[in-house]
Amino acid sequence: MDLAQRLLYRGRPFTGEVEEYLGGVRVSLESYVDGLPDGPGREWYEDGSPESEMTVRKGRAVGVAKRWHPNGVLASERVFSEDNGALLAVREWDEDGLPT
Repeated sequence: MDLAQRLLYRGRPFTGEVEEYLGGVRVSLESYVDGLPDGPGREWYEDGSPESEMTVRKGRAVGVAKRWHPNGVLASERVFSEDNGALLAVREWDEDGLPT
């Protein structure tokens, strides 16, 4: 990372996908353009079930971001504006799927 918090590869801002593995299991996948998160991002629990997904444009969340409990029940949805990434709405559920 540089001082502007851009991801670098061989000293240059990185464009492409970054995968993270834990014990041989993929636990995250993020897209970058010119060193900034840009595009879909996903995380998985070690058992392969989804943990979160969101879309980022130029480092800011846009659209709907989702997170799941380890049991597979949707834990939250956060809605971000498409133009500036402002948080517009939040919905959350407990592990039984009941609104909190």
